[in-house]
Amino acid sequence: MRENKLKYNNYRIEIPSRFKEVFTHFYFAENKTNELISKTLLPSYQTILIFNFGEKPYLFSKQNTRIKVDKYLILGPIKQAFDYALPPNTEILTINFKDDAFYRFFSNTTSSENLIINPEDLVSEDCFGALWYELSKMDDSKARVDHILKFSEPYLVKRNKIAEELANFPDPALNPIKSIASQNNVSQRSIQLQHKKHFGYSAKEHNRYQRFLKAIDLIQKVASNASKVDWFELVAECGYYDQSQLINDFKNYIHLTPTQYLKFQQDICNPIS
Repeated sequence: MRENKLKYNNYRIEIPSRFKEVFTHFYFAENKTNELISKTLLPSYQTILIFNFGEKPYLFSKQNTRIKVDKYLILGPIKQAFDYALPPNTEILTINFKDDAFYRFFSNTTSSENLIINPEDLVSEDCFGALWYELSKMDDSKARVDHILKFSEPYLVKRNKIAEELANFPDPALNPIKSIASQNNVSQRSIQLQHKKHFGYSAKEHNRYQRFLKAIDLIQKVASNASKVDWFELVAECGYYDQSQLINDFKNYIHLTPTQYLKFQQDICNPIS
């Protein structure tokens, strides 16, 4: 898995089916070049755990503060795009938690307003430090992933009933908060609080993000077909009030306007020969 020794290598690692409820995937990256490599992490509304096994990578907060990753760092939920840099000889392995999985592990999710979580606040002992030490002795990313999955099993506590219903709500046309509150004979406020508690963000925030993803998908399709965007039609189809609300969402999540994002996608899909 390390055949390109002098290059930047990165790939997604799929998760065994029995862990699909708790992880979406793992991600591996190593910089074997002699240059600093800069990347952008897009919003996913997931909590991630980064293990570092080489030179210290660093990320930039919204306030442009540079934060270094020593051995490990927990981030999330990721609500906005931010830049990160991988110096030469950096090697990272990232775990992507799904839905309420982080809460199921530690029953203590962060406030949705915070990006960085101190791991030592989550558990009584530094289990991540011990895990990092065990992983650092392995050279193969597959062996590391297998070890992490084995390590994870004791922490997979039984899933909360309400959280499971929220994560698996089947009908996008219905309001999940209202429907689940009715089904469980509790107030909508109670379900809202449960959502925030288990997922780290509100249902309203999640709905806004899903609306943004729909707009992204439509713009990407237009870019790939080299056709023209009907912005009024896109606004209506995605459920925006007007174009200004669409623009605000794009600036919030990826720091670009919709037209800037479209131009970027068109440049990728239709490169100059």
